[in-house]
Amino acid sequence: MNAPAAMVANYLDVHQEWFRRCARPLSAELISENGYALSLGKFGALGYDIEPKIGLDLLPQDHGMYSMVTIPVPNYQPQGYDVDFRASLKLREISPEEGGVDEHHSRTVVRMTKVEWHLDLEVMIYFPQFIQRLPKTLIQSTGDQLLRHVVGQISRRLTRRVQQDFHSDRNLPMPRYNRRNREIF
Repeated sequence: MNAPAAMVANYLDVHQEWFRRCARPLSAELISENGYALSLGKFGALGYDIEPKIGLDLLPQDHGMYSMVTIPVPNYQPQGYDVDFRASLKLREISPEEGGVDEHHSRTVVRMTKVEWHLDLEVMIYFPQFIQRLPKTLIQSTGDQLLRHVVGQISRRLTRRVQQDFHSDRNLPMPRYNRRNREIF
């Protein structure tokens, strides 16, 4: 982010103003002061489809650390799956040079903030009998591949939208993204 960590923290602290907007096209319904019910869409493999909905609690920051954990969605019982989502992110202020910003760009940006993510995700899927007849290795590899696809797609999209929303809201230039080494600068 092309801003000092305090500015990024001020933005992140008021998730009620940006989270639902940035989560689109996912449906994000506010269910508590810090909790959202996210409808992730329809996913499937091997002839079995689910439409997962999970509750996420965006906990208030604790000394620059943010955490998100699963919470129950009121009046909703997951059908065929269970998700345990635990994520944390830390804001780390860096100089433009540390971020790999070129000399011209570094003159316009004084401080940058790097957001470091950690995700611990457990997903249990309860397959119907016709799926359980397939080889366990096929079920496992198909499930792993589908989960990587879903998490990667949602994570990239949400990260990019939050980054765009922050910079647009603060009238700041977006960092440039180097696809080769997946670094933002």
